[in-house]
Amino acid sequence: MSEPVNETAETAGPAAPGSPAPSRRAVIGWGGAGLALGAAAAGGAVALTRDGGAVPAADAGGAVPFHGPHQAGIATAVQDRLHFAAFDVTTKDRAELVQLLKDWTRAAERLTAGAEVGEGAYGGLPEAPPDDTGEALGLKPSRLTLTIGFGPSLFDGRFGLKDRRPGALIDLPRFPGDNLDPARSGGDLCVQACADDPQVAVHAIRNLARIGFGKVAVRWSQLGFGKTSSTTPDAQTPRNLFGFKDGTRNVAGTDTARLDRHVWVSGKDAEGPAAWMDGGSYLVARRIRMNVETWDRTSLAEQEDVFGRDKREGAAVGKAKEHDEPFLKAMKPDSHVRLAHPDTNGGATILRRGYSFTDGTDGLGRLEAGLFFLAYQKDVRTGFVPVQTSLARADALNEYIQHVGSAVFAVPPGVRDRDDWWGRALFT
Repeated sequence: MSEPVNETAETAGPAAPGSPAPSRRAVIGWGGAGLALGAAAAGGAVALTRDGGAVPAADAGGAVPFHGPHQAGIATAVQDRLHFAAFDVTTKDRAELVQLLKDWTRAAERLTAGAEVGEGAYGGLPEAPPDDTGEALGLKPSRLTLTIGFGPSLFDGRFGLKDRRPGALIDLPRFPGDNLDPARSGGDLCVQACADDPQVAVHAIRNLARIGFGKVAVRWSQLGFGKTSSTTPDAQTPRNLFGFKDGTRNVAGTDTARLDRHVWVSGKDAEGPAAWMDGGSYLVARRIRMNVETWDRTSLAEQEDVFGRDKREGAAVGKAKEHDEPFLKAMKPDSHVRLAHPDTNGGATILRRGYSFTDGTDGLGRLEAGLFFLAYQKDVRTGFVPVQTSLARADALNEYIQHVGSAVFAVPPGVRDRDDWWGRALFT
């Protein structure tokens, strides 16, 4: 196995049992911005308390290390909440964009460590706005991860990047059944904030947007709850809003062989225009509306036929346990599991990291609810595209869902140290 990377949650110093949890301001005093005191254990993340006791990182509200060869928030154990934002770059000055990425990196180092941005939310000059908006004061780091991506439109020539657009960063084809809203699609940049506390995730996006004022503008954003996939093999598989277990065969964050094969860009995939992507990945984000009212009036037998799994255990047709190898030919030809399986799609495999959402109603008395689908892969052309092509053509689930938003991003490698910054290899 390769050496451990920043994809496993660690802590930045929770309090000892019986003592109050440290504030976000106090975290810096424990070990400096970006320093974590925890240790990752096989099969799950643990955090060390001051007296040496170990508690699960999620319970401790610990910090995930920011630095490493890959960005955190991809193979990292999936947190409970999401705030995803896509940005349009409004400046035309390349130097301003580069400085913004440096400023965002420094802010992300502090935010993920549980610290305030800059000089903090108070104590500065009364005549000036504070450096931090303050709504996360007193909250734990909550395993916050911040993951940045660059959209195809960033390579349109404004910043001298046209010749550096990787071949894998394609404009997605239009799939049958798509009803995409341009206002909820695309973007020059994206930032994915995942955390166990929704306020911590929202605080992070808000502060990055504030730092970027005048250089970038939020194009669209999405809040998510209830993770619909897991990268932790021994954890209970989460369920989507249709009540079925989701992501049973997802790539595990501890499976370095599958990550190297299907998720991380390297070798020949990182040559020529894509050289700056060595250690990165490609992200497809899809906002999928789920017609829950129609689904809720569908018989259990039909629901199970649609997915190709039973609702209670999550076992494939004819199998007893969730993780038993499915026999695809026993499923109906249009079942979701059969059509999405790698064996149906030439081995195409993606790492899923989606979240459920509810955004009020659609004005017709129905919930505006669904799945915010996030998929990471080494190459979109051999990952998401063949899988979605198969599903869009024949999936029985299409009667109950519709893709209404879409974006694709090149996710650069991780920030190696304090001298590195998001996208450095692209711009230098």
